[in-house]
Amino acid sequence: MPTLHIEHAITDFPTWKAAFDRFGEARERSGVRRHHVQRPVGDPHYVVIDLDFDTVPEAEAFLDFLQANVWSSRENAPALAGTPQARILEPVESRQPG
Repeated sequence: MPTLHIEHAITDFPTWKAAFDRFGEARERSGVRRHHVQRPVGDPHYVVIDLDFDTVPEAEAFLDFLQANVWSSRENAPALAGTPQARILEPVESRQPG
């Protein structure tokens, strides 16, 4: 399952999260199967997002959507600080202990 991995600085988490939540339907329509939102310990002004897709083309298309319609708009990304770093990851191995 390919993952669109995104990291970026933010100015305010509640503002960022509200904007993220507004795009929930767009994520679903674009093929996002699961998402994870994380923040580094001790850094409330940074987020790490993983969006899982069935295919690489779906992940690529959604990255294009983010770049063209979300990250380029202060209205759509009100708490974005700086330029997001994004890459599409393919699984190599996954294992749970036991």
